[in-house]
Amino acid sequence: MINRNRVVEEFMKYVQIDSETKSEGEFAKFIKKELEALGAEVTVDGAGEIVGSDTGNVIARFKGTREGEPILFSCHMDTVTPGKGIKPIIKDDVIYSDGTTILGGDDKAGIAAILEAFKVIKENNIDHGPVEIAFTIFEEGGLFGSKNLDYSKINAKHAFVLDSGGNPGQIVIKGPAQDKITVKITGRPAHAGVCPEQGISAIQVASHAIANMKLLRIDEDTTANIGTISGGTVTNIVCPEVNILAEARSTDIKKLDVQTEHMINCFKDAAEKFEAVAEVKAERMYGPFVVDENEHVVEKAKKAFENLGIESFTAATGGGSDTNVLNNNGIKAVNLGIGERKAHTLEEHLRIEDLVNISKVVVELIKIS
Repeated sequence: MINRNRVVEEFMKYVQIDSETKSEGEFAKFIKKELEALGAEVTVDGAGEIVGSDTGNVIARFKGTREGEPILFSCHMDTVTPGKGIKPIIKDDVIYSDGTTILGGDDKAGIAAILEAFKVIKENNIDHGPVEIAFTIFEEGGLFGSKNLDYSKINAKHAFVLDSGGNPGQIVIKGPAQDKITVKITGRPAHAGVCPEQGISAIQVASHAIANMKLLRIDEDTTANIGTISGGTVTNIVCPEVNILAEARSTDIKKLDVQTEHMINCFKDAAEKFEAVAEVKAERMYGPFVVDENEHVVEKAKKAFENLGIESFTAATGGGSDTNVLNNNGIKAVNLGIGERKAHTLEEHLRIEDLVNISKVVVELIKIS
């Protein structure tokens, strides 16, 4: 029932509407009209005013043709950079960008699948219960759209997020919490050639701290990374200030607390050793989620894949998504693989077969819910 040519054309249309993070407004207006044309009641919440985007989250409700508990589908509308002027091309049944930008399949492939599914539902008069949709803003870089979603407009207690790079069939049931660590190291400037011993090099302090730090893969649950380091101006001045952004993630909160404390102590100990000052701030960006294999939402996903002859499997992820936030707001949510490949890179691509299959999955989920 999925119209292959139509869903491909719509996806390619969507990615050509610029919607980099905090600039999702034009795309949100377009999608709002699309949803309304399909018969949905659509509102835009006030999240944009809170997080600094030019629009809020788009929330839609389809009443359904029968009674039942509503289900929620969720995707994010924003893309990472470079995401302006995307020119999609098709080669060997795979959709790419022209190589100068990302493609934007993260997460417009999910949005295209959901809208195609409702077109099929409408065209074929398929019986279904109530369905809700949340297309969020500012997911990239902090999940701020879902954090500020107007949950008073959401009645569903179960959700399917379409935002994983796995193959259709993947059901992500476990994801980590993340701590963002911001560091400012203040040393003392001095002339590097005349009196360097009078200075305190913030770069040296940072280097010492990082050299003594456990980083990258810590264990099966935990990762840590130094993301950016900036500081210094010229070679003949002992660097007086360095700014660092780092992170730690874990599906185990106790392990995350230990790793974050370890990283903080490394910076503070190094500062003390060199008589510098380290200002360190740790912020929990989002909590973890674990959905039991026997939860209703997992069983529904497995059933939908089974009905379509697609092998399903549960998985854990090291990345964060709106799935984390929905679960932490009392909505049992899983993240479904939609075939995003090499997201956040210029090599990002999407197989047409995966786009068609995930559209079928959405139809099936609506039918059996």
